[in-house]
Formats: sequence, structure tokens, C-alpha cells
Amino acid sequence: MFEPSPSCVAPHAYESLTPDVVMDALASVGLYGDGRLLALSSYENRVYQLHLEDGAVVVAKFYRPGRWSEAQILEEHAFSAELMDAEIPVVGPLLLNGSTLNHFGGFAFSVSPSRGGRPPELDDPQVLEWIGRFLARIHTVGAAKPFVSRPALDLQSFGTESRAWLLAHEQVPLDVQSQWAKASQEALDLIATHACLTRAGCQNDPYLEPVKRLRLHGDCHPGNILWTPLESPASSGPGPHFVDLDDARSGPAVQDFWMLLSGERQQRTRQLGALVDGYEQFREFDRRELVLIEPLRTLRLIHYSAWLARRWSDPTFPINFPWFGSSDYWQGQVQMLQEQLEAMQEPPLAV
Repeated sequence: MFEPSPSCVAPHAYESLTPDVVMDALASVGLYGDGRLLALSSYENRVYQLHLEDGAVVVAKFYRPGRWSEAQILEEHAFSAELMDAEIPVVGPLLLNGSTLNHFGGFAFSVSPSRGGRPPELDDPQVLEWIGRFLARIHTVGAAKPFVSRPALDLQSFGTESRAWLLAHEQVPLDVQSQWAKASQEALDLIATHACLTRAGCQNDPYLEPVKRLRLHGDCHPGNILWTPLESPASSGPGPHFVDLDDARSGPAVQDFWMLLSGERQQRTRQLGALVDGYEQFREFDRRELVLIEPLRTLRLIHYSAWLARRWSDPTFPINFPWFGSSDYWQGQVQMLQEQLEAMQEPPLAV
């Protein structure tokens, strides 16, 4: 079992968040549960589905203390509200006691309507086109103005800082440390050649000007898209609805594409083509961004390891990620980084 170094062990952030505290928090904003409370799958925050006495079903999110500032959370909520005002099927927080963000028992929390659905069928081009159309509409709203408080997705925060933290806190076992340090640095050096991510080094070639950054969903994987079938009586209507904007950041539009692609290159090309076909019914897609897919995947790989290590003092992490931190895990990371080095040097996907 992986043991974090003493320098990165922190008190368990959710130690005092008992079911009674959850129920009392909702009561503090005028929502009274009937006693049914279900913990939903979430690692960064704590998320619960609650049935209320009036028959409504809501989802309460208790934000991890210290992760985002109140201004950053409220900026995410404001973005959700803009999207919903544009009739985009995003599930955003309710306004309660005059705010979408409330506090109780030392926790900041929000409450949203509960929406059901199933994962989208990503092998169906019609489903991907439908998702692409809504991504274009999300990005049109996202491009209207910048985030002020929320950070950007960039090489420094996702890659360089994550790598430095892991090495400084001795999270990589000694028998793998030099291999991982070498592979991760080579990957970051290669990513740095993509001026679109670094905003540098492209003054002499207009084609290499940085791609536009806009407000994004940021974590647009299949688990954050709930699909309602056409035959469903759900009030939210058929098709996709987008949940969990907790990772909303500024970045290139393609960040909201690549996590929906899977399989061999030919399959990923077909999936990407369907997404772009739908997207371009509402908004032009800058094809220069396709070269960023593998760099973004590589950054997420490094950032994910740092995220797991930083959260290891939270008991839910050892339970759900028992494979993390061993020499075998880090050997696997070395291999994946080496594969990414090759992938980043291949021609990008084309549509």
C-alpha cells in the first residue's frame, strides 16, 4: 500500500461531514429531507442525492475545503447560469437564501436539481453530432467573456507544477524515480514546443499564433454527460445534459473534445468527425487545435498522478485507488509517457 510522505499528509477534510450535518445543511436553506440520503460517486468533493419532504429530489455538493476560493466557485456557478439562460442543458445550482453557494458546519455547499440519464453511446455518430452541437453552444457562451478568478489549463499548472510537486514530496519510488523524472521532463519539453499551450514563441509565424482560449466545461468525459432517450418522459427533454462544471477552466476548445474519443486511430477519427460535424453547425472549429489532443492527454496523465498523491490522506482515495503509488503503478506511468512521446510526434487526427 502506498504511503504518502509525512510532508504531504493533511487532516481528512470531510471528517466532520456526517449524514446529520448534510441534512442540517439543507435544512438551513429551507430544504427538508425525508431521511433518504445516497452518497454519489465523487472523489474531489462530497456529493449526495437527497429526497425532500415535498417529493423533490436534489443533489447537494459539499466543496473540498481549500481547493477553490469562494470567488472561483461563484464564477463557475455564474457560468452555469449563463449556459442555462442560453437554453443549454446544463445542470446548475439552485438559488437558495439569495445565493447559489451557502455555508454550514465549516463547509461550502450548493444544491442542484437531480437529473437522471445514462452514459452516451459514443459509437453512434448521431449521438456525437448531438453532443457536438451543444459543445458549440457552450463554447459560444464561453467565448463571450473570460474567467476572472478561475485558472487556465496550461503547461505550467497541469504539467510543470504537478511534476515538481511529486518529485519534491518524494512520491515516486526510488527504483522508478529517475525513469519517471526523465520521461516526464521529455514529455513536458515536447509539449512546450506547441506554442498554442505556452503562448510563446509564435510571433514570427501567424499560423502558429496561440489558439483562442475560452471558458470550457473542462472535464467533458462521458461520465459528465447524461443521456436521456427520446422516449423518456424526463422534463429535461431528450438528448444530452451536462453536469459537474467543477473543473471549468479557460483553455482551447479541443479540451472538451478529446476525452470523448477512444479506441484505435480510425475509430477516434470517426468519432472526432461526428463531433466536429455537429459543432460546426453552430460554431467554427479551429483545426489547428487538433495537434493539442495528445499534449492535453499527456498533461492530464501527469496531473492525475499528482492529484491522487495530494488527496491520499482522504480515506476514500486508498479505498477506491488501491493500485496507486506502487512501483508497478509508476512503471506503468513511465510506459504511458513513452507512448505519449511517440503519439505527440505523429500527425494529428484529421477531420
